[in-house]
Amino acid sequence: MSRIATTLQALQRSGRKALIPYVTAGDPFADATPEILHGLVDGGADLIELGVPFSDPMADGPVIQRASERALARGIGMAEVLDMVRAFRRRDANTPLVLMGYANPIERFDQRRGAGAFAREAAAAGVDGVLVVDYPPEECEAFAAGLKAAGLDPIFLLAPTSTEARIRDVARLASGYVYYVSLKGVTGAGHLDVSSVAEAVPRIKAHVRVPVGVGFGIRDAASAQAVARVADAVVIGARLVQVLEAEPRDNAAAAGRRFMAGIRAALDAPA
Repeated sequence: MSRIATTLQALQRSGRKALIPYVTAGDPFADATPEILHGLVDGGADLIELGVPFSDPMADGPVIQRASERALARGIGMAEVLDMVRAFRRRDANTPLVLMGYANPIERFDQRRGAGAFAREAAAAGVDGVLVVDYPPEECEAFAAGLKAAGLDPIFLLAPTSTEARIRDVARLASGYVYYVSLKGVTGAGHLDVSSVAEAVPRIKAHVRVPVGVGFGIRDAASAQAVARVADAVVIGARLVQVLEAEPRDNAAAAGRRFMAGIRAALDAPA
């Protein structure tokens, strides 16, 4: 059983919801990412999505676009991201880490290092799952199989526009959890509609046997708490990236920890 499954099942048994922050590797400071990740765990994160910088992040709004641009300007590519994972694992052997990003950096890595190199090296570094935004399930069965063979969970997106057929395709391939995009738009959008999320999650769960996390549009303790009433996990990214980018180098990890602690307290508060 993967670290992701172990963690999410333990939370479900205890009646708690998973808190999943997203940060871009190498942002806001190239050397601070492992320290920031530890701060997020100290603040109550159960699992972390680590963004792989990319020049054309089509699903991301301005906040995460700028984070990718800053990281790329500092020379952060897939090899550097895996180094950051290794550094994190030297102190934390338990918190699941998911790489989230786009197909191009993965395919380029395999072109340079050989077929299947990404899955092998990601697993060896301590990655637990991979979410590729622009790999729909019908186009990446072989990739998903390669991830599973390396011990990695392939994680897929679903959206308000997803058909029943797409949900069934995701259910067939996904492991770890499924990430439901709560709105029609990009990361950082501010028009979260919890009632529509409450309608969508049961429709997904009718087919999907792994936990359902919800992200996009979650910005604070109140919105996280509202989504947690209907989802298994809450994903928060753009607002956290904003918090981190406003801090000097030496304060970034502490700022991330404080932000996580506020969200964690809201998720754990009695209904």
